Amino acid sequence: MKDTIIMFDMDGTLLDLAFDDLIWNQQLAIRHAENHQCSLEQSQTSLNQFYQQHKHTISWYSSDYWTATVGVDVLQLQYDFKQYIAPRPGCFELLEQLHKQGYRCWLLTNADQAGLKLKLDQIELSPYFEVILSSEQFGYSKEHQLFWQKLQALHPFSPEQVVFIDDTAPVLDAAQQFGIQHLLSIVQPSSGRAARTATELDYPAIQDLTELLDYLGKINTKVKHEQTA
Repeated sequence: MKDTIIMFDMDGTLLDLAFDDLIWNQQLAIRHAENHQCSLEQSQTSLNQFYQQHKHTISWYSSDYWTATVGVDVLQLQYDFKQYIAPRPGCFELLEQLHKQGYRCWLLTNADQAGLKLKLDQIELSPYFEVILSSEQFGYSKEHQLFWQKLQALHPFSPEQVVFIDDTAPVLDAAQQFGIQHLLSIVQPSSGRAARTATELDYPAIQDLTELLDYLGKINTKVKHEQTA
C-alpha cells in the first residue's frame, strides 16, 4: 500500500500542543491584561468569549485576526516563547521510518502561514513532506468540506488511499465525510494535560507516533488478503 498518502496534522499531532496552550491559555491573557490595564480574570473572560465565538473557523487560527481583535501582537507573542515549540514522542522516529519505506507524507495544518513558518523554522519537519499546506491558503479550515475539495483540486488524491492523523474530532469528522476512512486521533496532544481516555475519543488513537507503523502494517496485511481472496 505504498501508494498510500499519510496526512498529518501539525499541532497536537506532530508537535506538542503544550506550546499553543501556553500562548493561547496563559500568555495571551497576561499580555492582554497588561495592554488593556485590566485584571487577569477580566482578560481571560474576554478572551474566552472571543474563543467560543470563533472556534473551528478560519479566524480562530489567524494571528492577524487575533492581533486586530484583542490588541496584542499574537505572532510576536509566539516568537517570544518559540523555545517551547517541541515535537511529540516518536515524531522523528516515525517520519524517518516512513521516508525509508517510501510512503508519501503531507502536512496539513490549520495554523496560519506565519505560524507554520515559525514552527518549521524551529522544528525541521519540512524534509519529510512532499506537501505542506496551511488552511489559510484555502480560506477554509480543515473542519469544512471546502478545505478538502480545494486540497483535492490542487493536489489530486484518492480518499480511500489516505491515512489521516489529527487530534481534533471535528477535523476527523470532516475528513470522514469527505470519504477518508483510515482515521486516527492522538491520546495526549499536549504534554501539559492529562491523556484522554477511550470514552473521550471518537476515533482510534495513538500516543507515541511510532504506533502508526503497526497500524499501517495491519492495513497492508488486509489489502494483501483482499487481493488474493
